[in-house]
Amino acid sequence: MTDLVHTRGELAAARSAMPGSVAVVMTMGALHEGHRALLRAAREQADHLIATIFVNPLQFGPNEDFDRYPRTLDADLAVCAEAGADLVFAPDRAEMYPSGEPMVRVNPGPLGERLEGASRPGFFHGVLTVVLKLLQLTRPDLAFFGEKDYQQLTLVRRMALDLEVPVRIVGVPTVREPDGLALSSRNRYLAPAERQTALTLSAALRAGAEAAAQGLDAEAAARAAFNPATAKLDYLVLTDPDLGPAPAEGPGRMLVAAWVGSTRLIDNIAVEVAAAT
Repeated sequence: MTDLVHTRGELAAARSAMPGSVAVVMTMGALHEGHRALLRAAREQADHLIATIFVNPLQFGPNEDFDRYPRTLDADLAVCAEAGADLVFAPDRAEMYPSGEPMVRVNPGPLGERLEGASRPGFFHGVLTVVLKLLQLTRPDLAFFGEKDYQQLTLVRRMALDLEVPVRIVGVPTVREPDGLALSSRNRYLAPAERQTALTLSAALRAGAEAAAQGLDAEAAARAAFNPATAKLDYLVLTDPDLGPAPAEGPGRMLVAAWVGSTRLIDNIAVEVAAAT
């Protein structure tokens, strides 16, 4: 049975009654198969599972989609129950930020100002602040995050390391549709033609990965495969696995962000860079 709580007092009481290991999966709701994969992975590796559902206003810019972000609590609870979550914490804004927006926030440092941080100023300040708050409130042994939001995963890992947060951060591979589109709560904003257009992101990543494996210019190959006539590219870069400079050889990560109509999508893929031919 999955219990639902809305206040930090209710959460504390329920958390205190959980012996053994505890995992947390943090979400903003509108749960899809990608979230199911996170919940299943967490369920397999811990004695108890807490899911959080909170649309965090701190990570939305003034022209972004906070008000239209889908809120589907009843359906989300069913997904959590099916995945075996013991507890769902679904606070409202006043419960998470009782004094209003926090005056003290987590600074993500230089890594948080690149890529998503450059396109969405202040975004990772809001992400890391709410993640740290939820880690403090749920006190998990493990926290599961999707590789779909790879920069977020990297920054959360770094925050836990640098700030001595006693939790193990676990990454879970991106879940995709059969045609390669990465699952995202924002996909529901896409019209049928736009959804087809969105495949240019994953196509570009695959082309880049194939080029990297052959010792060719991965970024050039990815850009050649991206269709700028139907989608507006924000960034498309090759980095090392920690989002540092692109490797000359060995493991790397290719990341892309683009606008399809009025919807901004992101994706990424692991690559193996062969020595240049």
